[in-house]
Amino acid sequence: MSVTGPPVMGPPVVGPPGTVRRASAVSAALSRNRLGMWPLVFVAMAGAAPLLVVAGSATTGFAVTGFIGVPVCYLAVAAILAVFSAGYTAMARHIVNAGSFYAYVSHGLGKAWGVGAAFIALLAYNALQVSMFGAFGVGASVMAATLFGWSMPWWLCALAGWALVAVLGVRRVDLSGRVLTVLLLAEIAVVVVFDVVLVAHPVDGQVSYAALSPVLLLSAGAAALLVGGLAGFAGFEVTTVHAEEARDPRRTVPRATYTALAVIGVLYGVSAWAMTVNTGPDGIVPAAQEYGTELFFVLAGPYVPGWLLDAGQLLFVTSLFAALLAFHNTVSRYVFALGREKVLPARLGRTSRRTGAPKFASLTQSGLALGVVVLFAVTGWHPITGLFFVGGVGGGFGVLLLMALTSVAVVKFFHRHTATESVWRTRVAPILAALVLTVILAATVAEFAALLNVPDTHPLRWLVPGAYALALVAGTGWALLLRATRPHVWAAIGLGADAAATTAGLIPDRFDETRTR
Repeated sequence: MSVTGPPVMGPPVVGPPGTVRRASAVSAALSRNRLGMWPLVFVAMAGAAPLLVVAGSATTGFAVTGFIGVPVCYLAVAAILAVFSAGYTAMARHIVNAGSFYAYVSHGLGKAWGVGAAFIALLAYNALQVSMFGAFGVGASVMAATLFGWSMPWWLCALAGWALVAVLGVRRVDLSGRVLTVLLLAEIAVVVVFDVVLVAHPVDGQVSYAALSPVLLLSAGAAALLVGGLAGFAGFEVTTVHAEEARDPRRTVPRATYTALAVIGVLYGVSAWAMTVNTGPDGIVPAAQEYGTELFFVLAGPYVPGWLLDAGQLLFVTSLFAALLAFHNTVSRYVFALGREKVLPARLGRTSRRTGAPKFASLTQSGLALGVVVLFAVTGWHPITGLFFVGGVGGGFGVLLLMALTSVAVVKFFHRHTATESVWRTRVAPILAALVLTVILAATVAEFAALLNVPDTHPLRWLVPGAYALALVAGTGWALLLRATRPHVWAAIGLGADAAATTAGLIPDRFDETRTR
């Protein structure tokens, strides 16, 4: 069973007496056949921000936990997410919808749960996207001072980045894909060169594999690193968000998802291990505590030309920009999906006739981001500790919650619908993923104060998880209200491009819960 969209010009919709109108393709679908497999891969990898994770998150993991097992933890997380992706991409073969998690949960657990998941997704991806402006502003400000001698406040740099993202967000998606491709290829090239250099210069002339030992996963510090590692992969799953714009999504989306996950996992694991080779297992923690996020560049510095170090610093900033653009596109497509189905105002479900981009959804997300940046600039709140760190941890927690819900939804969906997928994809892998992700989720909630580096009594310790509980309750409550007051909207929840015709009563709801449960 496959869910596909309506024809380019939708079916006739009966209007007032004596008139006939058509469901506009502008409001029914995103631009088609824009993205091949590799552009999807680069969109996913841009959201994960490889250089940011390698130079920032990995070194911070060494410094904060005092644990050398960062490399093997990244590889373990990649393996966990590969199991999750088996069911996730199987669902993507049957449900093609820009609001991927929202649509999958709707068809698996029910429409009320689906809208709850949509509200969680909006909160999580907005948190991830907006938080990046704090790090981008600071990074660009430092780069401008270091390379050009310009003194610029962080918020001015953040606003410049915001303006560029806002413009690209309403352009054709393949234009954003080309921008991300260029930035990602340069970023990966620098990381690979630095890795080769570090491994070629091991401490005492001996290459150590101690940091890759699976035994380290049984250590006390591994649990916190697994949680932090999952946040580093946030973004790999957005291939399904662009499924409507992909060429042959049944093939392209699964291949792109696995390719992105494999490249990211290997890049993270090998890069973190390369740093331990250069410093030695006993030296990596003190070095990370001394140099912080500069460690990756400091270690490579003696062996590479100065221009390459400068390029690395520049690409660190462009990595942040690529993540900003990738998450902006993700948020705007979730908003578009909800607007198209009239769960949110219908205007948000309209696309640009010229570019096929979700114009009003994109502008709405840009407006929200602008408000947050201006708020932090005016109040003087810290852009890193107050915006980037809290927003990043909070957003990563939301994505983890969505993955756990989706794994359960996959099992329920394939239990009710026959499919040609293997038992591994429809039963075994989703159940394993749901169990593992739920355990990690529980550990995250238990250790949330430590993840935020605040006391147990700090309001943020429960405010962030509580915000997602509130989003879930608000979403499910709103869905039930729609069922009672606007049944035509309820009928269209999760149908994607078919929603325009369904809300007009022209096609049946193929996933009506009264017939599939």
